[in-house]
Amino acid sequence: MDELRLLAALHQEGRRQGPGGETETRLAMTLSGLETAKGLKIADIGCGTGASTLVLARHLDAQITAVDCLPDFLARLEAEAARAGVAERIETLAASMDALPFGEAEFDAIWSEGAIYTIGFEKGVGLWRPHLKPGGILAVSELTWLTRERPRELQAHWEREYSEVATASAKLAILEQNGYSPVGYFVLPETCWLDNYYRPTEQRFAGFLEAHGDSEAARAVVDAERHEIALYERYKDYVGYGYYIARKVAD
Repeated sequence: MDELRLLAALHQEGRRQGPGGETETRLAMTLSGLETAKGLKIADIGCGTGASTLVLARHLDAQITAVDCLPDFLARLEAEAARAGVAERIETLAASMDALPFGEAEFDAIWSEGAIYTIGFEKGVGLWRPHLKPGGILAVSELTWLTRERPRELQAHWEREYSEVATASAKLAILEQNGYSPVGYFVLPETCWLDNYYRPTEQRFAGFLEAHGDSEAARAVVDAERHEIALYERYKDYVGYGYYIARKVAD
């Protein structure tokens, strides 16, 4: 089993596949100005098992297309949406985020929490822009340096894992260069990492290893996760997720 399949197996039962929280999704909704809008069309790209999708469905007057490349994640989202009574507001779509089958100016908003890194921030905001209506909202959370300088160990790790990690000012400049006007920014608090993501992930390690015969490949996945968690706990003042809300500027 390759690393991607193992990672999917580890995170499939998780409520979240990355740092985040309902309070933070709702703050992004407030900053976006969408809370009072009617009849919205929203795409939630890289939705995972749907933590953010369900918040959007509960609190906005919207039809949401939830996109992920892993059908098992989408199946769990569909089950959760049915339990929450919002299934009629959500349509799932198994697709790659860099080959979306959407039309021009189709959506009022595009959401993506903790997923745009898969194709890279600059590529993602550029590829997705045509699918937004004029004045449409882009809301994404993205790995961000919180200080101008940071410890060498931390910088080496994240530059190896995600070369586009940068400061908020650099990310905001990319948004402006790609036809957006920033309207809001905030940093996810520590609880979004530890309580909502890392601790639940740690609780699944033992069962994951048992399910995969304590194989060398499975142990490598767990070791990498433990290393990332330890780095965050040691250096959380230097790196986090920035949440960026921007509006599409007319061509």
